[in-house]
Amino acid sequence: MQKTMISRAVTLAVLMSVAFLYALPHSLFAQESVDTSEVSSPSYIYDTVPNAEDVIGDFVVGPGKAELSVAPRTSKTIDITITNRTGVTRDFIFSIEDVSGSRDGSSAVILLGEDRGPYTLKDYIQIPTEPITLKQGQRVKVPITITVPLDAEPGGRYGSVLVETVSQKIEETETMAARSPLVARIGTLFFLTIPGDAKTEGSLQEFTTVPKSHIFNSGPIDFSLLYENTGSVHINPYGEIRITNMLGEEVGFVELEPWFALPDSLRLREVTWNRDFLVGRYTATAHINRGYDDIIDTMEISFWVIPWKLAGVTFGIIFIILYTIRTFFKRFEFKRKD
Repeated sequence: MQKTMISRAVTLAVLMSVAFLYALPHSLFAQESVDTSEVSSPSYIYDTVPNAEDVIGDFVVGPGKAELSVAPRTSKTIDITITNRTGVTRDFIFSIEDVSGSRDGSSAVILLGEDRGPYTLKDYIQIPTEPITLKQGQRVKVPITITVPLDAEPGGRYGSVLVETVSQKIEETETMAARSPLVARIGTLFFLTIPGDAKTEGSLQEFTTVPKSHIFNSGPIDFSLLYENTGSVHINPYGEIRITNMLGEEVGFVELEPWFALPDSLRLREVTWNRDFLVGRYTATAHINRGYDDIIDTMEISFWVIPWKLAGVTFGIIFIILYTIRTFFKRFEFKRKD
């Protein structure tokens, strides 16, 4: 009997507790929602450059290029630096444009304006929406955030963050005509790689002299290398050029630092063998690492260097010597007959 009464008492207490909790306002237990529609303004780091009073008449944006790999559902932030050297206080505004390579090798990158590129970066990057004001000699670090969604496909995404400033309109005076405001833009290239099963493929297509000739008057000698990227991510090929003379002796070496080639594009690279006095036949061999899997492409060209002025003077001297010898023997023979 006592056990039954205790059991009933416990049950009644539980029921009363549940009823009490149910009667409380639901707001006490609801999790506070976070409004993500508005993102707090990023914090900028300002400082003053050394010799801030020096007026160069321009502004500087760096770095020129940022390469980063971001996995889906993650973010990375890159700081770009803006330095005002215009001599006056300026407002700087930001924009983003997609970029692509060229199919003829004439340009390393092409800004696409409002168009979306085949490897667009616009959906992944966050830039400041409000102008940033800098005084002369002032510098600021601006964070640029790249966020990759969960469903993003592997491969490359390419764009440029452009920093723009507009000079004030100059009114007409007695000695100077009115001039329209001048818009100046400088960009930082962003090369984003999303890891995964992307296509990485490219190769050296052509190695020639500039201009395309087999005979030159003198050095230096310019070389051209044409690299084609047929993959879906950018590639950074690099390598060297070795030059030998007619005897097979190595007489020149040109190191090729890495350069980039965007997907579905041709990239032209020109270098110079800086040597003035050259005579004879030379062979140049290019060894280019494709930038992946340690694959090497090798191409070879031969050319002659004939200094026409030196050759003309040399032939002239030889002609004078031969003519003098011939004349001498003719006169000697004539006197002998007499």
